[in-house]
Amino acid sequence: MRTAYSVETVRAAERELMARLPEGALMLRAAAGLAAVCAGLLARRPGRVYGARVVLLVGPGDNGGDALYAGARLARRGAGVTAVPMDPQRMHAGGLAALRAAGGRVADTVPARADLVLDGLLGIGGRGGLRPAAAALVERIPSGVPVVAVDLPSGVDADTGEVAGPAVTADVTVAFGAYKPGLLIDPGASRAGAVHLVDIGLALGEPDAEALQHADVAGLLPEPGASSDKYRRGVVGIVAGSAQYPGAAVLAVAGALRGGAGAVRYVGPTAAADAVLARYPETLSGRGRVQAWVVGPGLGEGRAGEVAGLLAEDVPVLVDADGLRGLDAEVLRARSAPTLLTPHAGEAAALLGVSRESVEAGRLGSVRALAERYGVAALLKGSTTLVASGGGGGRGGVGGVPVRVNPTGTPWLATAGSGDVLSGLAGALLAGGLSGADAGAVGAYLHGLAGRRAASGAPVLAQEVAEALPGAWRDVRTP
Repeated sequence: MRTAYSVETVRAAERELMARLPEGALMLRAAAGLAAVCAGLLARRPGRVYGARVVLLVGPGDNGGDALYAGARLARRGAGVTAVPMDPQRMHAGGLAALRAAGGRVADTVPARADLVLDGLLGIGGRGGLRPAAAALVERIPSGVPVVAVDLPSGVDADTGEVAGPAVTADVTVAFGAYKPGLLIDPGASRAGAVHLVDIGLALGEPDAEALQHADVAGLLPEPGASSDKYRRGVVGIVAGSAQYPGAAVLAVAGALRGGAGAVRYVGPTAAADAVLARYPETLSGRGRVQAWVVGPGLGEGRAGEVAGLLAEDVPVLVDADGLRGLDAEVLRARSAPTLLTPHAGEAAALLGVSRESVEAGRLGSVRALAERYGVAALLKGSTTLVASGGGGGRGGVGGVPVRVNPTGTPWLATAGSGDVLSGLAGALLAGGLSGADAGAVGAYLHGLAGRRAASGAPVLAQEVAEALPGAWRDVRTP
């Protein structure tokens, strides 16, 4: 499990540790890890560290100090290190002295040539994008030069991943002590590049966000036993598709069948039912006992009564796409069985009464708001898929479960019908006994892996994603 912690939590842990260490020891520890990562990157060039041209973009805070001390270490190994301050009067005194003692120098402008640039402009407390002086330095970074961010790309909000203005785009980010949510959640995650975690000895409490890994998903996957039959494995009912959108029904059923359901019941108009049975003759037709419902993909307008009827049943329900229209928060909050909503940004905006742009800019706050307002598990689809538990989804969420950040996927999954496959898959996991949050997180993880498998760097069809699910399932179960 990869866990991420808020700025408040990290700061508290740093204060506790610094109280037990000699003054400046924690910064030196962080700088040593930063310098080691930089040296590893420079080792790929012919001359390795010796003779490399390293530029430090130095802010007035501790991040600037980290960069200066790391630069001093590189200078002692023969690198030519130049520090370019955002404010020459506010450089970290100890770090500056160390750099100069090691042979480094200070310049007013960013050199035209460099082998590596360290972004030490803003730390995890930075908010609101880069100020003009910092943005001007970033604009002068030579094209094609690798950029290493110190703890967090400057201009990215550490707690949310929001980018409110100009920001650094790093090739590598060296995180000290803990991942921050902004390193895992877009748009910040897209700015972070490869993230290296340097252990500096922090004692941390409960995380604010977490990203599952193969072993975590394998531990949650339902597995049939010797006495299992199709009913014990879980029957999922699919209410999806219409005369206009029969393919949505086919794809949702495909996701459910490939996602481990013992059986799938399809309930819908004749045109869609014929398409489903022609493709998947193992599908059961018509109402019957189920362990979970999936409602919404391709449903069309005028079928709100069907959604309301399913929500009145005491079984888990996943609501997606057209089923999300006009949901009543009081009805959802009164349900005793799990409910999972799976909107994309536009649908989430309608549920929250805000603009789509605000949802996309503040994905973490938006998924928490959905879970809180409707009292459900909420899966917000997008470049970073997030899953929050009802009650807030952070440390204040149901059972104290952090927001789940999905680490898998590919941009090729942005294709028609992909979300329908995910709905069927997550619905099958609900029918298999997983909670709403677990079904959403595991479903998103498998869906992302299947997308990578099916695409392999090329355009992919939603049907191909469904067909790749068994391979993704096997991947996570292979030690």
